Amino acid sequence: MKEDELKEYLKKNREMWNGLASLHVTSKFYDVEGFKKGKTSLTFIERKELGDISGRSLLHLQCHFGLDTMSWAHLGARVTGVDFSEKAIKLAGSIAQDLKIDARFIQSNIYDLPRVLEGQFDIVYTSYGVLCWLPNLTKWGEIISHFLKENGSFYMVEFHPIRAMFDDDGNITEPYFHTEEPIKYEGSGSYADPTADFRHISYEWTHSLGDVVNALVEAGLHIEFLHEFPFSTSGDCPFLVKAKDGLWYHKNKDIKIPLMFSIKARKGYQRIR
Repeated sequence: MKEDELKEYLKKNREMWNGLASLHVTSKFYDVEGFKKGKTSLTFIERKELGDISGRSLLHLQCHFGLDTMSWAHLGARVTGVDFSEKAIKLAGSIAQDLKIDARFIQSNIYDLPRVLEGQFDIVYTSYGVLCWLPNLTKWGEIISHFLKENGSFYMVEFHPIRAMFDDDGNITEPYFHTEEPIKYEGSGSYADPTADFRHISYEWTHSLGDVVNALVEAGLHIEFLHEFPFSTSGDCPFLVKAKDGLWYHKNKDIKIPLMFSIKARKGYQRIR
């Protein structure tokens, strides 16, 4: 893949996410009004697994318009959110200002972030629908390590790459393993509002679970845990059905596949729990 081609792919993706930011901020899915009244955007998984973050510095990569970032701030973290969409970052800053939340937001492509952001953090965090927008996980791991303090923690909760193999009908149509060239998608609407009058083109990359683990290990991080879950916290795929516990499972109850995973890694050799 040539550099000019990659730049064009990322440009198209940024244009799409600028449009999605405007769409999502008024959607029921994100419920900004509920957030303004005190509702958290975090799920029980990341809150339990990341634990007490009070007083710790947290860098949130690919933060969209910052609700999760600000939710961590409500829990006592000193937060910085980063996203490549200038529209999303502008919205995040506006919401934070309106609610008087102490949060810093920076517009940057992840791969360019070391050029525009100084310092290191206790925690680097990212979540839900982020990996497919990254062409290179090796560099991603290096950037995570770059921004972590010694003995700092990286934590991610994400949709499982196996889930991305299925189409809306639950048939396997996409590859599991990474390919250098992205998959081109043309569509309308959004996971937050499927009926929205918004047409878009995106370019997405597949990454296996092994790719994720190896990128972190090669960057000098030490894996503390890797968890896989047979459920999803959101039901944005038609082949998922909501159960009594409020979580989403494959519509065929006999099929037990991982739909989400979480991973925590630490920079340095000392293990602290």
